[in-house]
Amino acid sequence: MTLHLPGPGGATRPYEPRTEPLALTSGAPLTSRVVFSAAHVVADPYADVSPDSPAAVDWDATLAFRRHLWSHGLGVAEAMDTAQRGMGLDWAGAAELIRRSAAEAGAAGGRIACGVGTDQLAPGDRTAAEVRTAYEEQLAVVEESGAQAILMASRALCAAAKGPDDYLDVYGHLLRQATEPVVLHWLGPMFDPALEGYWGSSDLDAATDTFLDVIAAHPDKVDGIKVSLLDARREVELRRRLPDGVRCYTGDDFNYPELIAGDDRGFSHALLGIFDPLGPLAAEAVRRLDTGDGAGFRALLDPTVELSRHLFQNPTRYYKTGVVFLAWLAGHQSHFTMVGGLQSARSLPHLARAYELADGLGLFPDPALAESRMKHLLSVHGVAQ
Repeated sequence: MTLHLPGPGGATRPYEPRTEPLALTSGAPLTSRVVFSAAHVVADPYADVSPDSPAAVDWDATLAFRRHLWSHGLGVAEAMDTAQRGMGLDWAGAAELIRRSAAEAGAAGGRIACGVGTDQLAPGDRTAAEVRTAYEEQLAVVEESGAQAILMASRALCAAAKGPDDYLDVYGHLLRQATEPVVLHWLGPMFDPALEGYWGSSDLDAATDTFLDVIAAHPDKVDGIKVSLLDARREVELRRRLPDGVRCYTGDDFNYPELIAGDDRGFSHALLGIFDPLGPLAAEAVRRLDTGDGAGFRALLDPTVELSRHLFQNPTRYYKTGVVFLAWLAGHQSHFTMVGGLQSARSLPHLARAYELADGLGLFPDPALAESRMKHLLSVHGVAQ
């Protein structure tokens, strides 16, 4: 059937949904790149909660989605921004998510890395020492779970730090403590405005120098860096300055095909929120790289960039709404409800365009189910079909 999809201003346009999905199957772990999908959480739609309540999580559906990602050879980056850390999921919920997902990874033989932050701290003035203690508490939880640690950027540290030396001190202490090499995460202010000036300066060149100083002091404790600045040129320049053996994991949801493909001087691995909805397709693309087929990799992944740029458009931090929306359409969960009520963070025209782009890529395993759910959503919003 033809769907009438709304655009800005109330006008609708006809769209003919596809009838067959892109043919993708599960496969062995990837070999040429290390690829993590930052995974979303599935809310419990029957919980009687408000946006200010602790997150009510549907654990069965949440863990099933992680098994889906592992089945395609992807790693899972757990309790990250995509899981709504600081936007609906508090530290208590994140700690339970880490423990459950790490145990599931052990049973499934899946790769997992988990976010370590400071979001258990209540808002207010904090000292750098208090921030360090909060990091230590979360690092202990992740290490005890058996997962790799990702040291996330901290709003509290950004507020408490007087300059680069505070970052060098806090991160140096944490790296000395870490039992295994960690991933350092630089999340730009487009994802979280409270992180403006991270690493002690709003000058990105100066901030980059401090970031590299942290790594240079402890290269044996840094597995890699995850860079989410949406600036491909800066990422390439940064990865060329990394010590030998330290990976660059792209977090650039605008330019990931070219960054993962790389050039004659290197490439980026991946830790991406967009690989939540793109998981099977992304894995198939990287398998082409595994065989040396760079052109095939780009042919499969380049067409996905339009969808990614749409989901991550300003305000970028609300991309999670589109990610969960597509998971619902794809049949990975039975509802379009999010922790913190974040399903309301994007407009109907935005969601309609996300459906159109994802359907065009063949991302929905059951296109008829996605079409039916999209039709119901349009009906609820008063869009006649």
